[in-house]
Amino acid sequence: MVKQSIKTSSFCVSVFLLHFLLFVNGEDPYRFFTWNVSYGYIYPLGVKQQGILINGQFPGPQIDCVTNDNLVINVFNSLDQPFLLSWNGIMQRRNSWQDGVFGTNCPIPPARNFTYNLQVKDQIGSFFYFPSLAFHKAAGGYGGIKIASRSVIPVPFPPPAGDYTVLAGDWFKQNHTDLKAVLDNGHDLPFPDGLLINGRGSNAFMFNVDQGKTYRFRVSNVGLTTSINFRIQGHKLVLVEVEGTHTLQNTYDSIDVHLGQSYSVLVTADQPPKDYYIVVSTRFTSPVLTTTSALRYSNSAGGLDAAPPGGPTTEIDWSINQARSLRRNLTASGPRPNPQGSYHYGMINTTRTIRLENSAPVIDSKQRYAVNSVSFTAPDTPLKLADHFKISGVFNLGGIQDYPTGGASLKTAVMPADFRGFVEVVFENAEDTVQSWHVDGHHFFVVGMDGGQWSAASRTGYNLRDTISRVTVQVYPKSWTAVYMPLDNVGMWNVRSENWVRQYLGQQFYLRVYSPANSWRDEAPIPNNVILCGQAVERQP
Repeated sequence: MVKQSIKTSSFCVSVFLLHFLLFVNGEDPYRFFTWNVSYGYIYPLGVKQQGILINGQFPGPQIDCVTNDNLVINVFNSLDQPFLLSWNGIMQRRNSWQDGVFGTNCPIPPARNFTYNLQVKDQIGSFFYFPSLAFHKAAGGYGGIKIASRSVIPVPFPPPAGDYTVLAGDWFKQNHTDLKAVLDNGHDLPFPDGLLINGRGSNAFMFNVDQGKTYRFRVSNVGLTTSINFRIQGHKLVLVEVEGTHTLQNTYDSIDVHLGQSYSVLVTADQPPKDYYIVVSTRFTSPVLTTTSALRYSNSAGGLDAAPPGGPTTEIDWSINQARSLRRNLTASGPRPNPQGSYHYGMINTTRTIRLENSAPVIDSKQRYAVNSVSFTAPDTPLKLADHFKISGVFNLGGIQDYPTGGASLKTAVMPADFRGFVEVVFENAEDTVQSWHVDGHHFFVVGMDGGQWSAASRTGYNLRDTISRVTVQVYPKSWTAVYMPLDNVGMWNVRSENWVRQYLGQQFYLRVYSPANSWRDEAPIPNNVILCGQAVERQP
């Protein structure tokens, strides 16, 4: 049962006048989007499938915006199922109400709409949006987000001649409903059928360049289950940005992009004029899947070679050494004019250590995935609404511990946390597969990663000066990754595996960052257009 607040015409007039007055007084700009989400037939691997389209497109429309812009996105759900969009890497400052996961939002019912009101406050960089419910992500519905710097903020490289988004990842030929049924029946998915680049299979997408010019490629792994490697035949990749952080401009032949991650590289068209392969291949899999697109010089004198160049396959040391080489550009400005290095994260005392260990238990004869022995189950009411309306029994605050424990259980687990804390989080992976972890509403500093078991002595090897901050981090097999995370955003925030099978089957929980002040300074009020469902359906916003 769902109820949505209906705005009266007088209220709409008031909102219009308020926005007009704020605009006159110099409020940050607004950008308006109207999206229709529908099914449509797609053929990404040559097989007819039911895909999820946005305004008839797969992938969906790209969001181009500037630091501090307000994004008003009106989403009409023309599917036959409830639907939500989430915004990977968008901080949602003070506003977890807009996060678009079931822990914070009731789904948009079929034949209804919901308007997201986001602000890309103090952010730059490359991100993406995706559908967060019911394994819809396996049907598409994703798109790129590009946040440009304000004109008054210097960027540490010249403006490129072009700016390309590359949304790459693994893909299954089965419809998302069939894949969901496999998981619901307690089984794991088969190996993916292929890889896509911008919704297409091999050699179906072209990137055009002019000789001698430099281009920016924003690469995101939007897949479900596998890490990928990105490379361009005969061309070097100069890394300039990782999920909103300007990096030292190291040069690579190829870059590993783990599930949910985004990178920006500069590529100069400095080779003889012809067509060159753009290659995406899976990492740490057997067999290795590969797909290609083409980099075409405008004065091309030749086509593609007979075969694309090879790349790294199962080498873990190669990948971890590359990950350790990523460094923050301390002198570059981020979204604000002050240098990124002015935030001395390594000099801040941590207030708490949280150790998170993933596992793959079988519970009630079904495959599940867990963190600290808790496999998350979704309640009938979003956690944020239950917390706001003080509805008891919806979630278990403190139901997940700060450290690994034995056994395995199903819970709607929420971890309490204090606003303005500064926590050390250690992701521990005792399994033989690469993990990828994401935290909504926060960025974190990747201070260390290594093989074996983490201990307090591991802190002696932390990078406390110039590591990158990001929103999604990998953990290698039989290894650990440590991050420092400022808890600077009040709300209910999803902490999840970016492996969508593991996320769907329970490898996630929610972090409740709480401020006793209960002030609009710390957290925005509940939206007027909030959708109510479950036990919150009769409550008043």
